[in-house]
Parts: sequence; structure tokens; C-alpha cells
Amino acid sequence: MRPHVLARIVATALPAIAAAANAAEYRATAEPATLLYDAPSAKARPLFVYGRDVPVEMLVNVEGWTKVRDSSGTIGWMATRSLAEKRMLVVRAPLADVRANPEDSAPLVFRAEQNVLLEMAESASSPATTTAPGWVKVRHRDGQTGFVRIAQVFGL
Repeated sequence: MRPHVLARIVATALPAIAAAANAAEYRATAEPATLLYDAPSAKARPLFVYGRDVPVEMLVNVEGWTKVRDSSGTIGWMATRSLAEKRMLVVRAPLADVRANPEDSAPLVFRAEQNVLLEMAESASSPATTTAPGWVKVRHRDGQTGFVRIAQVFGL
């Protein structure tokens, strides 16, 4: 293979590889009372207690423990068994408009206040995909579904 062709292939592939390596993985707390510790041990100092379905970003897995970051930026350790596969989002904006379609001019379905939990409505086979760039389909606990701007939520 010619050097300039190889260089072009590498230059094209590296950004995609870096993006995949930096892709964040999110989970939600599975138990009604999930403890966040300052170290990966049940003997460590407890920092917080989270309720069920709180989204966290998974940072590191070590022998049954996962280092996580919550929507406020707090970092700590949780027992891995206390994290569910379920994908939840939490509203970061003071007020997020959830619309019928993924466009700003679509009819308003409901408004979600800051810290409201929303379930991702996408299929489990493609949890991080959206139907339109910048939007994600969500479901409120009362059953209403719609689309919210990705910039207004944490958990993606």
C-alpha cells in the first residue's frame, strides 16, 4: 500500500476510534436506596444515598464496584449489582420542553422541571441513538412520551 493512502486511512479512522473510546456509558440505580461511597468497599465512607432510577455515568469497573459520576458532577463508588441496564435521564435545564416531534415548532406535550427523571423511549438495542440529531425520545412516569433536546438532560 502506498504511504499517502495509508496516511489517509489512518487520518480518517483515528477520530472515529477516539470517539468510540470516549463514548460514555450510563446506567440507572436499581435499588430504592443505593449508596455512593468514597472508595470501592462497603467499609468505605458513605457519601450519598440515591433513590431508584437515578442516571449515573460509569467511569471505571473494579471487582464488583463501579466508579460513577452523577448529574451534579459528584464522583464516587457504587456496588455494580446496584446498577440497572435501564436508561434514565434527568432534566438539567430549569424547564425542558418535551415536544410531539423532534423539532422546536412541534406541539408541546409537557414541560419537565429540573431534576425530573425521564425514561429513554428508544429500544434497548440502540440506547444512545436518537431519531433526529440533538433530540431524544423520552417517557414520563405518567406515560406521556415526546422528544426533548439532548442538551437539556443528563444521561446520554
